[in-house]
Amino acid sequence: GIPFQDGYSCLHAPSLFGPELPTAAGPPFTLFIDKTTGSFLCTATLAEGGWQDLQAAVELRHRGVPAPGPEEGEHEEEEAEARRAREDARRIWERALPLGELLDEEETQTTKAAFGIAPLADSTLKRFGVRYLRAAKALVFPWFAPRDAALRGLKLLVAERQGDAVSYTEETFPRFDAYRNLFGLPLIGRRDTEVVLTGRELDALALHQATGVPCLALPRGATILPPALLPYLEQFRRVTLWLGDDLRSWEAAKLFARKLNPKRCSLVQPGDLQPKPLEALNRGLNLTKILRAALPAGHKAIVSFRQLREEVFGELANSEQVAGVKWARFPELNKLLKGHRRGELTVFTGPTGSGKTTFISEYALDLCTQGVCTLWGSFEINNIRLAKIMLTQFATRRLEDQLELYDEWADRFEDLPLYFMTFHGQQNIKTVLDTMQHAVYMYDITHVVVDNLQFMMGHEQLSADRLAAQDFIIGAFRKFATDNTCHITLVIHPRKEDDEKELQTASIFGSAKASQEADNVLILQDRKLTTGPGKRYLQVSKNRFDGDVGVFPLEFSKASLTFSSYGKSKAKLKKVKEEKVPSPKKGPNGGMGGSGKP
Repeated sequence: GIPFQDGYSCLHAPSLFGPELPTAAGPPFTLFIDKTTGSFLCTATLAEGGWQDLQAAVELRHRGVPAPGPEEGEHEEEEAEARRAREDARRIWERALPLGELLDEEETQTTKAAFGIAPLADSTLKRFGVRYLRAAKALVFPWFAPRDAALRGLKLLVAERQGDAVSYTEETFPRFDAYRNLFGLPLIGRRDTEVVLTGRELDALALHQATGVPCLALPRGATILPPALLPYLEQFRRVTLWLGDDLRSWEAAKLFARKLNPKRCSLVQPGDLQPKPLEALNRGLNLTKILRAALPAGHKAIVSFRQLREEVFGELANSEQVAGVKWARFPELNKLLKGHRRGELTVFTGPTGSGKTTFISEYALDLCTQGVCTLWGSFEINNIRLAKIMLTQFATRRLEDQLELYDEWADRFEDLPLYFMTFHGQQNIKTVLDTMQHAVYMYDITHVVVDNLQFMMGHEQLSADRLAAQDFIIGAFRKFATDNTCHITLVIHPRKEDDEKELQTASIFGSAKASQEADNVLILQDRKLTTGPGKRYLQVSKNRFDGDVGVFPLEFSKASLTFSSYGKSKAKLKKVKEEKVPSPKKGPNGGMGGSGKP
Protein backbone atom coordinates (compact mmCIF):
# COMPACT_ATOMS: atom_id res chain seq x y z
CA GLY A 1 0.00 0.00 0.00
CA ILE A 2 2.96 2.37 -0.39
CA PRO A 3 2.84 4.73 -3.37
CA PHE A 4 6.02 4.49 -5.47
CA GLN A 5 7.51 5.41 -8.82
CA ASP A 6 9.86 3.31 -10.93
CA GLY A 7 13.20 5.08 -11.44
CA TYR A 8 16.36 4.32 -13.43
CA SER A 9 18.21 2.22 -10.86
CA CYS A 10 16.00 2.74 -7.77
CA LEU A 11 12.33 2.74 -6.81
CA HIS A 12 11.19 6.10 -5.38
CA ALA A 13 8.79 6.16 -2.41
CA PRO A 14 7.76 8.66 0.29
CA SER A 15 10.02 8.59 3.36
CA LEU A 16 8.95 6.31 6.22
CA PHE A 17 11.37 8.02 8.59
CA GLY A 18 9.91 11.51 8.87
CA PRO A 19 7.51 12.58 11.63
CA GLU A 20 4.42 12.60 9.38
CA LEU A 21 2.84 9.69 7.52
CA PRO A 22 3.67 9.41 3.81
CA THR A 23 1.18 10.62 1.25
CA ALA A 24 1.23 10.24 -2.49
CA ALA A 25 0.64 13.94 -3.09
CA GLY A 26 3.22 15.18 -0.59
CA PRO A 27 6.65 16.68 -1.35
CA PRO A 28 8.94 14.79 -3.76
CA PHE A 29 9.70 11.21 -2.79
CA THR A 30 12.91 10.94 -0.77
CA LEU A 31 13.14 7.19 -0.13
CA PHE A 32 15.19 5.37 -2.76
CA ILE A 33 15.25 1.55 -2.92
CA ASP A 34 18.00 -0.03 -5.01
CA LYS A 35 16.33 -2.33 -7.59
CA THR A 36 19.28 -4.75 -7.59
CA THR A 37 20.11 -5.17 -3.90
CA GLY A 38 16.97 -3.92 -2.11
CA SER A 39 18.97 -1.62 0.15
CA PHE A 40 17.49 1.83 0.72
CA LEU A 41 18.51 5.40 1.45
CA CYS A 42 16.26 8.23 2.58
CA THR A 43 17.87 11.43 1.30
CA ALA A 44 15.83 13.57 3.72
CA THR A 45 16.87 11.85 6.97
CA LEU A 46 19.96 9.91 5.71
CA ALA A 47 18.45 6.70 7.15
CA GLU A 48 19.83 3.69 5.27
CA GLY A 49 19.74 -0.08 5.53
CA GLY A 50 18.96 -3.37 3.83
CA TRP A 51 15.68 -4.85 2.58
CA GLN A 52 14.90 -6.48 5.96
CA ASP A 53 15.31 -3.11 7.73
CA LEU A 54 12.87 -1.59 5.27
CA GLN A 55 10.30 -4.34 5.92
CA ALA A 56 10.62 -3.73 9.67
CA ALA A 57 10.12 0.03 9.17
CA VAL A 58 6.99 -0.57 7.06
CA GLU A 59 5.52 -2.91 9.70
CA LEU A 60 6.15 -0.32 12.41
CA ARG A 61 4.44 2.33 10.28
CA HIS A 62 1.37 0.09 9.85
CA ARG A 63 1.12 -0.11 13.63
CA GLY A 64 1.27 3.66 13.75
CA VAL A 65 4.75 3.79 15.32
CA PRO A 66 7.22 6.14 13.60
CA ALA A 67 10.17 4.20 12.14
CA PRO A 68 13.50 4.89 13.82
CA GLY A 69 15.85 7.32 12.05
CA PRO A 70 19.47 6.62 11.18
CA GLU A 71 20.79 3.95 13.55
CA GLU A 72 23.01 5.43 16.23
CA GLY A 73 25.43 3.38 18.26
CA GLU A 74 24.88 0.25 16.21
CA HIS A 75 28.48 0.22 15.01
CA GLU A 76 30.11 2.26 17.72
CA GLU A 77 33.64 1.62 16.50
CA GLU A 78 32.81 2.80 12.98
CA GLU A 79 30.97 5.79 14.40
CA ALA A 80 34.00 6.78 16.50
CA GLU A 81 36.30 6.44 13.49
CA ALA A 82 33.96 8.54 11.34
CA ARG A 83 33.84 11.20 14.07
CA ARG A 84 37.64 11.26 14.26
CA ALA A 85 37.88 11.62 10.48
CA ARG A 86 35.34 14.48 10.55
CA GLU A 87 37.35 16.16 13.32
CA ASP A 88 40.60 15.83 11.32
CA ALA A 89 38.83 17.11 8.23
CA ARG A 90 37.45 20.11 10.13
CA ARG A 91 40.91 21.04 11.45
CA ILE A 92 42.50 20.85 7.99
CA TRP A 93 39.57 22.77 6.47
CA GLU A 94 40.00 25.64 8.93
CA ARG A 95 43.72 25.89 8.16
CA ALA A 96 43.20 25.88 4.39
CA LEU A 97 42.64 29.12 2.48
CA PRO A 98 40.59 29.85 -0.65
CA LEU A 99 42.99 30.22 -3.61
CA GLY A 100 41.93 33.80 -4.14
CA GLU A 101 43.10 34.76 -0.63
CA LEU A 102 46.75 33.68 -0.84
CA LEU A 103 49.52 36.22 -0.15
CA ASP A 104 49.51 37.74 -3.59
CA GLU A 105 48.51 37.15 -7.18
CA GLU A 106 51.94 35.58 -7.89
CA GLU A 107 51.52 32.82 -5.30
CA THR A 108 48.06 32.04 -6.67
CA GLN A 109 49.43 31.78 -10.21
CA THR A 110 52.42 29.56 -9.28
CA THR A 111 50.10 27.29 -7.26
CA LYS A 112 47.73 26.99 -10.20
CA ALA A 113 50.60 26.30 -12.59
CA ALA A 114 51.94 23.55 -10.28
CA PHE A 115 48.57 21.76 -10.45
CA GLY A 116 48.15 22.38 -14.18
CA ILE A 117 44.98 24.42 -13.57
CA ALA A 118 46.07 27.84 -14.86
CA PRO A 119 42.89 28.31 -16.98
CA LEU A 120 40.57 27.73 -14.00
CA ALA A 121 39.11 31.01 -12.75
CA ASP A 122 39.15 31.89 -9.03
CA SER A 123 35.37 32.23 -9.21
CA THR A 124 35.04 28.57 -10.34
CA LEU A 125 37.27 27.36 -7.49
CA LYS A 126 35.33 29.50 -5.04
CA ARG A 127 31.96 28.28 -6.31
CA PHE A 128 33.00 24.66 -5.69
CA GLY A 129 34.59 25.58 -2.34
CA VAL A 130 38.13 24.44 -3.27
CA ARG A 131 40.85 25.58 -0.84
CA TYR A 132 44.64 25.33 -0.63
CA LEU A 133 46.60 23.94 2.31
CA ARG A 134 49.96 25.68 2.27
CA ALA A 135 51.72 23.37 4.74
CA ALA A 136 51.09 20.28 2.60
CA LYS A 137 51.09 22.08 -0.79
CA ALA A 138 47.74 20.40 -1.41
CA LEU A 139 44.41 21.39 -2.90
CA VAL A 140 41.51 20.62 -0.55
CA PHE A 141 38.15 19.42 -1.92
CA PRO A 142 35.33 19.47 0.66
CA TRP A 143 32.60 16.86 1.16
CA PHE A 144 29.44 18.54 2.47
CA ALA A 145 26.44 16.54 3.67
CA PRO A 146 23.61 16.98 1.17
CA ARG A 147 21.04 17.69 3.88
CA ASP A 148 22.54 20.22 6.30
CA ALA A 149 25.76 21.18 4.43
CA ALA A 150 27.91 20.04 7.39
CA LEU A 151 31.49 19.08 6.53
CA ARG A 152 31.70 15.26 6.37
CA GLY A 153 35.17 14.82 4.93
CA LEU A 154 37.88 16.04 2.58
CA LYS A 155 40.13 14.98 -0.22
CA LEU A 156 43.70 16.33 -0.36
CA LEU A 157 45.41 16.44 -3.75
CA VAL A 158 49.17 16.86 -4.11
CA ALA A 159 50.75 17.49 -7.52
CA GLU A 160 54.17 16.34 -8.76
CA ARG A 161 55.64 17.64 -12.00
CA GLN A 162 57.35 15.08 -14.21
CA GLY A 163 58.58 16.95 -17.26
CA ASP A 164 55.50 18.39 -18.96
CA ALA A 165 53.08 16.02 -17.24
CA VAL A 166 51.59 16.48 -13.77
CA SER A 167 50.89 13.41 -11.64
CA TYR A 168 48.59 13.57 -8.62
CA THR A 169 48.47 11.70 -5.32
CA GLU A 170 45.40 11.90 -3.15
CA GLU A 171 44.43 11.23 0.44
CA THR A 172 40.92 11.23 1.87
CA PHE A 173 39.34 11.77 5.28
CA PRO A 174 37.63 9.41 6.12
CA ARG A 175 39.48 6.54 4.41
CA PHE A 176 38.71 5.56 0.83
CA ASP A 177 35.99 2.97 1.50
CA ALA A 178 33.99 5.39 3.67
CA TYR A 179 34.63 8.45 1.46
CA ARG A 180 31.49 8.76 -0.66
CA ASN A 181 31.62 12.31 -1.87
CA LEU A 182 29.95 13.21 -5.16
CA PHE A 183 31.99 16.40 -5.51
CA GLY A 184 29.77 19.24 -6.76
CA LEU A 185 26.48 17.83 -5.42
CA PRO A 186 25.52 20.94 -3.35
CA LEU A 187 25.52 22.99 -6.60
CA ILE A 188 22.99 20.73 -8.35
CA GLY A 189 19.53 22.29 -8.62
CA ARG A 190 16.28 20.36 -8.15
CA ARG A 191 15.29 20.97 -11.73
CA ASP A 192 18.57 19.87 -13.37
CA THR A 193 17.95 16.91 -15.67
CA GLU A 194 21.41 16.50 -17.21
CA VAL A 195 24.74 15.76 -15.54
CA VAL A 196 28.29 14.86 -16.53
CA LEU A 197 30.22 12.44 -14.30
CA THR A 198 34.01 12.86 -14.31
CA GLY A 199 36.79 10.80 -12.76
CA ARG A 200 38.55 13.68 -11.01
CA GLU A 201 37.51 16.82 -9.16
CA LEU A 202 39.72 19.04 -11.36
CA ASP A 203 37.95 17.71 -14.46
CA ALA A 204 34.55 18.62 -12.98
CA LEU A 205 35.81 22.18 -12.36
CA ALA A 206 37.19 22.52 -15.90
CA LEU A 207 34.04 21.11 -17.49
CA HIS A 208 31.67 23.28 -15.49
CA GLN A 209 33.68 26.41 -16.26
CA ALA A 210 33.84 25.67 -19.99
CA THR A 211 30.26 24.46 -20.59
CA GLY A 212 28.16 25.50 -17.57
CA VAL A 213 26.58 22.02 -17.41
CA PRO A 214 26.08 20.41 -13.96
CA CYS A 215 29.15 18.26 -13.21
CA LEU A 216 29.93 15.73 -10.48
CA ALA A 217 33.23 13.96 -9.73
CA LEU A 218 33.17 10.33 -8.57
CA PRO A 219 34.98 9.77 -5.24
CA ARG A 220 37.34 7.06 -6.53
CA GLY A 221 37.50 7.91 -10.20
CA ALA A 222 37.16 5.03 -12.61
CA THR A 223 37.82 2.43 -9.89
CA ILE A 224 34.35 2.12 -8.38
CA LEU A 225 30.86 3.64 -8.44
CA PRO A 226 29.40 2.79 -5.00
CA PRO A 227 25.67 1.89 -5.28
CA ALA A 228 25.06 4.16 -2.24
CA LEU A 229 25.52 7.14 -4.61
CA LEU A 230 22.86 6.05 -7.12
CA PRO A 231 19.91 7.74 -5.32
CA TYR A 232 21.57 11.15 -5.81
CA LEU A 233 21.75 10.51 -9.58
CA GLU A 234 18.08 9.48 -9.99
CA GLN A 235 16.80 12.96 -10.90
CA PHE A 236 18.85 13.09 -14.14
CA ARG A 237 17.29 12.06 -17.42
CA ARG A 238 20.66 12.16 -19.19
CA VAL A 239 23.99 11.13 -17.69
CA THR A 240 27.24 11.57 -19.64
CA LEU A 241 30.30 9.71 -18.40
CA TRP A 242 33.65 11.35 -19.16
CA LEU A 243 35.98 9.52 -16.81
CA GLY A 244 39.39 9.85 -18.40
CA ASP A 245 41.49 9.48 -21.50
CA ASP A 246 42.63 5.87 -21.34
CA LEU A 247 41.05 2.53 -22.15
CA ARG A 248 40.57 1.56 -18.50
CA SER A 249 38.33 4.56 -17.86
CA TRP A 250 36.40 3.74 -21.06
CA GLU A 251 35.85 0.14 -19.83
CA ALA A 252 34.81 1.50 -16.42
CA ALA A 253 32.37 3.94 -18.03
CA LYS A 254 30.64 1.07 -19.86
CA LEU A 255 30.42 -0.86 -16.58
CA PHE A 256 29.03 2.15 -14.64
CA ALA A 257 26.46 2.79 -17.38
CA ARG A 258 24.97 -0.65 -16.68
CA LYS A 259 24.40 0.36 -13.07
CA LEU A 260 22.99 3.78 -13.95
CA ASN A 261 20.69 2.29 -16.65
CA PRO A 262 22.25 2.42 -20.16
CA LYS A 263 19.12 4.03 -21.67
CA ARG A 264 19.96 7.41 -20.15
CA CYS A 265 23.77 7.22 -20.43
CA SER A 266 26.19 8.40 -23.06
CA LEU A 267 29.95 7.99 -22.98
CA VAL A 268 32.78 10.24 -24.16
CA GLN A 269 35.17 7.96 -26.00
CA PRO A 270 38.83 8.63 -25.15
CA GLY A 271 41.00 9.71 -28.04
CA ASP A 272 43.63 12.26 -29.00
CA LEU A 273 41.04 14.97 -29.56
CA GLN A 274 38.96 13.87 -26.56
CA PRO A 275 41.37 13.88 -23.60
CA LYS A 276 40.38 14.48 -19.96
CA PRO A 277 38.30 17.67 -19.52
CA LEU A 278 41.11 19.59 -17.75
CA GLU A 279 43.60 18.73 -20.49
CA ALA A 280 41.02 19.67 -23.14
CA LEU A 281 40.58 23.08 -21.46
CA ASN A 282 44.37 23.55 -21.27
CA ARG A 283 44.66 22.72 -24.98
CA GLY A 284 41.86 25.12 -25.92
CA LEU A 285 39.54 22.41 -27.32
CA ASN A 286 35.79 22.92 -27.53
CA LEU A 287 34.37 20.94 -24.58
CA THR A 288 30.72 21.49 -25.55
CA LYS A 289 31.43 19.92 -28.94
CA ILE A 290 33.10 16.90 -27.29
CA LEU A 291 30.08 16.41 -25.01
CA ARG A 292 27.72 16.55 -27.98
CA ALA A 293 29.72 13.79 -29.68
CA ALA A 294 29.27 11.38 -26.73
CA LEU A 295 28.10 7.91 -27.82
CA PRO A 296 24.90 6.32 -26.45
CA ALA A 297 25.66 3.47 -24.02
CA GLY A 298 22.63 1.32 -24.94
CA HIS A 299 23.57 -1.51 -27.32
CA LYS A 300 21.32 -3.04 -29.94
CA ALA A 301 21.43 -6.81 -30.34
CA ILE A 302 22.66 -6.54 -33.95
CA VAL A 303 24.99 -3.85 -35.27
CA SER A 304 26.73 -3.17 -38.56
CA PHE A 305 30.42 -2.31 -38.89
CA ARG A 306 29.46 1.35 -39.05
CA GLN A 307 28.48 1.37 -35.36
CA LEU A 308 31.69 -0.47 -34.43
CA ARG A 309 33.96 1.60 -36.63
CA GLU A 310 34.97 4.14 -33.95
CA GLU A 311 35.63 1.45 -31.34
CA VAL A 312 37.76 -0.61 -33.75
CA PHE A 313 39.81 2.49 -34.53
CA GLY A 314 40.18 3.11 -30.79
CA GLU A 315 41.53 -0.42 -30.30
CA LEU A 316 44.04 0.00 -33.13
CA ALA A 317 45.18 3.42 -31.93
CA ASN A 318 45.59 2.29 -28.30
CA SER A 319 47.04 -1.19 -28.83
CA GLU A 320 49.18 -0.90 -25.69
CA GLN A 321 46.14 -0.15 -23.51
CA VAL A 322 43.99 -2.79 -25.22
CA ALA A 323 46.54 -5.36 -24.05
CA GLY A 324 45.42 -4.65 -20.47
CA VAL A 325 46.99 -3.79 -17.13
CA LYS A 326 50.72 -4.61 -16.99
CA TRP A 327 52.26 -6.54 -14.09
CA ALA A 328 54.84 -4.58 -12.13
CA ARG A 329 56.41 -7.63 -10.49
CA PHE A 330 56.44 -9.98 -13.50
CA PRO A 331 57.84 -8.17 -16.54
CA GLU A 332 58.37 -11.54 -18.31
CA LEU A 333 54.63 -12.21 -18.04
CA ASN A 334 53.97 -8.89 -19.82
CA LYS A 335 56.20 -10.01 -22.69
CA LEU A 336 54.11 -13.16 -23.20
CA LEU A 337 50.53 -12.29 -22.15
CA LYS A 338 50.95 -8.52 -22.86
CA GLY A 339 48.70 -7.66 -19.89
CA HIS A 340 45.67 -8.55 -17.79
CA ARG A 341 42.43 -8.00 -19.72
CA ARG A 342 38.82 -7.88 -18.57
CA GLY A 343 36.36 -10.53 -19.73
CA GLU A 344 38.93 -13.32 -19.99
CA LEU A 345 39.22 -16.69 -18.23
CA THR A 346 42.68 -17.80 -17.07
CA VAL A 347 43.24 -21.40 -15.98
CA PHE A 348 46.23 -21.94 -13.70
CA THR A 349 47.66 -25.30 -12.66
CA GLY A 350 50.77 -26.78 -11.10
CA PRO A 351 51.92 -29.85 -9.12
CA THR A 352 50.80 -30.31 -5.50
CA GLY A 353 53.02 -28.35 -3.12
CA SER A 354 54.66 -26.27 -5.86
CA GLY A 355 53.28 -22.99 -4.45
CA LYS A 356 50.22 -22.38 -6.65
CA THR A 357 48.33 -20.36 -4.02
CA THR A 358 51.44 -18.36 -3.08
CA PHE A 359 52.15 -17.51 -6.72
CA ILE A 360 48.57 -16.64 -7.67
CA SER A 361 48.30 -14.52 -4.53
CA GLU A 362 51.27 -12.38 -5.62
CA TYR A 363 50.05 -12.32 -9.23
CA ALA A 364 46.65 -10.93 -8.10
CA LEU A 365 48.19 -8.59 -5.49
CA ASP A 366 50.39 -7.03 -8.16
CA LEU A 367 47.29 -6.09 -10.20
CA CYS A 368 45.36 -5.03 -7.09
CA THR A 369 48.04 -2.47 -6.12
CA GLN A 370 47.44 -0.92 -9.55
CA GLY A 371 43.77 -0.37 -8.87
CA VAL A 372 42.28 -3.63 -10.28
CA CYS A 373 39.36 -4.37 -7.90
CA THR A 374 39.89 -7.98 -6.84
CA LEU A 375 37.62 -10.60 -5.24
CA TRP A 376 39.25 -13.71 -3.74
CA GLY A 377 37.42 -17.01 -3.38
CA SER A 378 39.80 -19.17 -1.36
CA PHE A 379 38.11 -22.54 -0.85
CA GLU A 380 41.26 -24.40 0.18
CA ILE A 381 43.01 -22.20 2.75
CA ASN A 382 41.16 -19.82 5.05
CA ASN A 383 41.11 -16.06 4.53
CA ILE A 384 43.30 -15.23 7.55
CA ARG A 385 46.15 -17.37 6.22
CA LEU A 386 45.67 -15.99 2.71
CA ALA A 387 45.66 -12.38 3.96
CA LYS A 388 48.83 -13.11 5.96
CA ILE A 389 50.57 -14.40 2.82
CA MET A 390 49.41 -11.37 0.81
CA LEU A 391 50.41 -8.87 3.48
CA THR A 392 53.91 -10.43 3.65
CA GLN A 393 54.18 -10.20 -0.15
CA PHE A 394 52.88 -6.63 -0.08
CA ALA A 395 55.44 -5.54 2.52
CA THR A 396 58.13 -7.82 0.96
CA ARG A 397 59.47 -8.65 4.44
CA ARG A 398 58.86 -11.01 7.34
CA LEU A 399 56.53 -9.03 9.58
CA GLU A 400 56.83 -11.67 12.37
CA ASP A 401 60.27 -10.21 13.13
CA GLN A 402 59.15 -6.57 12.87
CA LEU A 403 55.77 -6.37 14.57
CA GLU A 404 56.22 -2.64 15.21
CA LEU A 405 55.80 -2.11 11.43
CA TYR A 406 52.57 -4.13 11.29
CA ASP A 407 50.13 -1.23 11.68
CA GLU A 408 51.83 0.89 9.06
CA TRP A 409 51.73 -1.89 6.43
CA ALA A 410 48.25 -3.06 7.48
CA ASP A 411 46.94 0.51 6.99
CA ARG A 412 48.33 0.60 3.47
CA PHE A 413 47.05 -2.90 2.73
CA GLU A 414 43.57 -1.91 3.93
CA ASP A 415 43.38 0.79 1.25
CA LEU A 416 43.68 -1.77 -1.58
CA PRO A 417 40.46 -2.56 -3.50
CA LEU A 418 40.60 -6.17 -2.24
CA TYR A 419 37.67 -8.31 -1.02
CA PHE A 420 37.37 -11.93 0.15
CA MET A 421 34.46 -14.39 -0.16
CA THR A 422 33.79 -16.00 3.21
CA PHE A 423 33.29 -19.50 1.76
CA HIS A 424 35.53 -22.41 2.67
CA GLY A 425 35.40 -25.99 1.39
CA GLN A 426 32.63 -27.33 -0.83
CA GLN A 427 30.10 -24.78 -2.17
CA ASN A 428 27.13 -24.73 -4.48
CA ILE A 429 28.13 -23.02 -7.76
CA LYS A 430 24.91 -20.94 -7.79
CA THR A 431 25.73 -19.46 -4.36
CA VAL A 432 29.25 -18.62 -5.52
CA LEU A 433 28.04 -17.00 -8.76
CA ASP A 434 25.38 -14.97 -6.88
CA THR A 435 28.06 -13.72 -4.50
CA MET A 436 30.31 -12.78 -7.43
CA GLN A 437 27.42 -10.98 -9.14
CA HIS A 438 26.70 -9.04 -5.95
CA ALA A 439 30.39 -8.09 -5.61
CA VAL A 440 30.55 -6.85 -9.21
CA TYR A 441 27.54 -4.60 -8.55
CA MET A 442 28.63 -3.33 -5.12
CA TYR A 443 32.41 -2.98 -5.57
CA ASP A 444 32.92 -2.96 -9.37
CA ILE A 445 35.07 -6.08 -9.17
CA THR A 446 37.09 -6.70 -12.36
CA HIS A 447 39.20 -9.71 -11.27
CA VAL A 448 37.92 -12.82 -9.46
CA VAL A 449 40.32 -15.52 -8.24
CA VAL A 450 38.90 -18.98 -7.50
CA ASP A 451 41.33 -21.24 -5.61
CA ASN A 452 40.55 -23.95 -6.38
CA LEU A 453 37.97 -25.73 -8.49
CA GLN A 454 38.27 -29.18 -6.86
CA PHE A 455 37.80 -27.87 -3.31
CA MET A 456 34.80 -25.83 -4.41
CA MET A 457 33.14 -28.88 -6.01
CA GLY A 458 33.73 -31.28 -3.12
CA HIS A 459 33.98 -35.02 -3.58
CA GLU A 460 30.49 -36.42 -3.44
CA GLN A 461 29.80 -36.87 -7.17
CA LEU A 462 30.53 -40.08 -9.07
CA SER A 463 33.33 -39.87 -11.57
CA ALA A 464 31.21 -39.45 -14.77
CA ASP A 465 28.88 -36.93 -13.10
CA ARG A 466 31.89 -35.21 -11.63
CA LEU A 467 33.38 -34.46 -15.06
CA ALA A 468 30.02 -33.21 -16.32
CA ALA A 469 29.64 -31.04 -13.18
CA GLN A 470 33.15 -29.62 -13.67
CA ASP A 471 32.40 -28.80 -17.31
CA PHE A 472 29.19 -27.07 -16.25
CA ILE A 473 31.05 -24.96 -13.65
CA ILE A 474 33.78 -23.95 -16.10
CA GLY A 475 31.09 -22.98 -18.62
CA ALA A 476 29.31 -20.91 -15.95
CA PHE A 477 32.54 -19.06 -15.05
CA ARG A 478 33.29 -18.45 -18.74
CA LYS A 479 29.80 -16.94 -19.23
CA PHE A 480 30.16 -14.84 -16.07
CA ALA A 481 33.50 -13.41 -17.26
CA THR A 482 32.00 -12.43 -20.64
CA ASP A 483 28.70 -11.04 -19.31
CA ASN A 484 30.31 -8.93 -16.58
CA THR A 485 33.51 -7.96 -18.45
CA CYS A 486 35.37 -9.35 -15.48
CA HIS A 487 38.56 -11.46 -15.52
CA ILE A 488 38.36 -14.84 -13.76
CA THR A 489 41.49 -16.73 -12.69
CA LEU A 490 40.64 -20.34 -11.95
CA VAL A 491 43.12 -22.60 -10.15
CA ILE A 492 42.68 -26.30 -11.04
CA HIS A 493 44.72 -29.22 -9.71
CA PRO A 494 46.42 -31.38 -12.36
CA ARG A 495 45.73 -35.09 -12.82
CA LYS A 496 47.97 -37.45 -10.91
CA GLU A 497 50.95 -37.94 -13.19
CA ASP A 498 54.51 -39.11 -12.96
CA ASP A 499 56.55 -36.62 -10.90
CA GLU A 500 59.39 -36.76 -13.40
CA LYS A 501 57.21 -35.52 -16.25
CA GLU A 502 56.51 -31.87 -16.98
CA LEU A 503 52.86 -30.84 -16.96
CA GLN A 504 51.08 -30.02 -20.21
CA THR A 505 47.79 -28.35 -21.06
CA ALA A 506 46.33 -31.86 -21.19
CA SER A 507 47.44 -32.44 -17.57
CA ILE A 508 44.61 -30.23 -16.24
CA PHE A 509 42.13 -32.37 -14.32
CA GLY A 510 38.84 -33.13 -16.09
CA SER A 511 37.85 -33.10 -19.75
CA ALA A 512 39.37 -30.81 -22.37
CA LYS A 513 36.71 -28.17 -21.66
CA ALA A 514 38.88 -26.22 -19.19
CA SER A 515 41.66 -25.60 -21.69
CA GLN A 516 39.21 -25.00 -24.57
CA GLU A 517 37.18 -22.38 -22.70
CA ALA A 518 40.23 -20.64 -21.20
CA ASP A 519 41.79 -17.60 -22.87
CA ASN A 520 45.07 -18.17 -21.06
CA VAL A 521 46.57 -21.34 -19.57
CA LEU A 522 49.42 -20.86 -17.06
CA ILE A 523 51.37 -23.82 -15.65
CA LEU A 524 53.72 -23.64 -12.67
CA GLN A 525 56.44 -26.20 -13.52
CA ASP A 526 58.39 -27.62 -10.59
CA ARG A 527 61.50 -29.50 -11.70
CA LYS A 528 62.53 -31.56 -8.71
CA LEU A 529 66.26 -32.21 -8.36
CA THR A 530 67.60 -35.12 -6.35
CA THR A 531 70.39 -32.95 -4.94
CA GLY A 532 68.25 -30.20 -3.41
CA PRO A 533 65.38 -27.77 -4.04
CA GLY A 534 64.19 -27.80 -7.63
CA LYS A 535 63.82 -25.01 -10.13
CA ARG A 536 60.40 -23.48 -10.77
CA TYR A 537 59.22 -22.03 -14.05
CA LEU A 538 56.05 -20.36 -15.18
CA GLN A 539 54.87 -21.64 -18.55
CA VAL A 540 52.29 -19.81 -20.64
CA SER A 541 50.89 -22.64 -22.77
CA LYS A 542 47.87 -20.85 -24.25
CA ASN A 543 47.34 -17.18 -25.04
CA ARG A 544 44.27 -16.33 -27.10
CA PHE A 545 45.07 -12.60 -27.26
CA ASP A 546 48.09 -12.81 -29.56
CA GLY A 547 49.30 -16.41 -29.44
CA ASP A 548 52.69 -15.79 -27.76
CA VAL A 549 53.58 -18.72 -25.50
CA GLY A 550 56.77 -19.46 -23.60
CA VAL A 551 58.39 -20.17 -20.28
CA PHE A 552 60.43 -18.15 -17.77
CA PRO A 553 62.18 -19.02 -14.48
CA LEU A 554 60.80 -18.01 -11.07
CA GLU A 555 62.90 -17.59 -7.96
CA PHE A 556 61.15 -18.07 -4.64
CA SER A 557 62.13 -15.91 -1.66
CA LYS A 558 61.06 -17.53 1.60
CA ALA A 559 61.35 -14.35 3.68
CA SER A 560 58.90 -12.31 1.57
CA LEU A 561 56.99 -15.31 0.08
CA THR A 562 57.49 -13.79 -3.37
CA PHE A 563 58.23 -15.41 -6.72
CA SER A 564 59.16 -12.10 -8.36
CA SER A 565 62.47 -10.29 -8.16
CA TYR A 566 60.49 -7.36 -6.68
CA GLY A 567 61.19 -8.43 -3.09
CA LYS A 568 64.89 -9.00 -3.70
CA SER A 569 65.59 -5.65 -5.31
CA LYS A 570 63.67 -4.02 -2.44
CA ALA A 571 65.76 -5.89 0.11
CA LYS A 572 68.99 -4.67 -1.50
CA LEU A 573 67.64 -1.16 -1.57
CA LYS A 574 66.68 -1.39 2.07
CA LYS A 575 70.23 -2.27 3.08
CA VAL A 576 71.55 0.80 1.29
CA LYS A 577 68.84 3.17 2.55
CA GLU A 578 67.69 1.81 5.85
CA GLU A 579 65.52 4.79 6.65
CA LYS A 580 63.51 4.84 3.39
CA VAL A 581 60.35 2.74 3.42
CA PRO A 582 59.34 1.46 -0.04
CA SER A 583 56.02 2.96 -1.03
CA PRO A 584 53.43 0.96 -2.95
CA LYS A 585 53.12 1.41 -6.67
CA LYS A 586 51.02 4.30 -7.87
CA GLY A 587 47.77 3.46 -9.55
CA PRO A 588 46.58 4.78 -12.89
CA ASN A 589 45.88 8.51 -13.25
CA GLY A 590 48.29 9.16 -10.41
CA GLY A 591 45.83 7.87 -7.79
CA MET A 592 47.37 5.74 -5.12
CA GLY A 593 46.88 2.11 -5.97
CA GLY A 594 48.20 1.16 -2.58
CA SER A 595 47.66 3.79 0.00
CA GLY A 596 46.91 7.42 0.39
CA LYS A 597 49.60 7.75 3.01
CA PRO A 598 52.98 9.31 2.22
